[in-house]
Amino acid sequence: MTERQKFDLVKKIPKTKVEIRRYHSCVMADVLVEAPYEQAGSLGFRPLVTYISQNNIAMTAPVLQESSDSRSWIVSFVMPAEMTIKDLPNPRNSKVALRTIPEQLSAALPFSGMTTTSKIQEKEAELREALAKEKLTPVGSLRIARFDPPWKPGFMRYNEVILDIKD
Repeated sequence: MTERQKFDLVKKIPKTKVEIRRYHSCVMADVLVEAPYEQAGSLGFRPLVTYISQNNIAMTAPVLQESSDSRSWIVSFVMPAEMTIKDLPNPRNSKVALRTIPEQLSAALPFSGMTTTSKIQEKEAELREALAKEKLTPVGSLRIARFDPPWKPGFMRYNEVILDIKD
């Protein structure tokens, strides 16, 4: 089974599917893509999968995508949990960058189906509403987490929208 990004469940928000999680510190490989949301995921995926393939690094889940600005997206792979940035070879492709992410408190809302722009907007609104009711303050930009390969039928796909929250 594919390794997933490590976290501890802090609590579930009642009457919602929202979970408050403490994500462990990790290393991510990122690619910055200037493209519309719908294209950025696949454009960023290729250099990342090349990096892990060339270096015998196991694929993990999810593949993350978050807005960098109005025209750019950061597409990221989480490196296996036991790896530190010192363990990883420097990327040959200058588009791929490695970074260490500190432990973070986040809220995640799972959903199934395709990750269309309208679906993401709907789920982000649902997540923000649940956080507001709990008086939790989101910080930073929304992350879209995809857990399944593109050939899996849309109705069977598992995804999440994630927002960091003030600790």
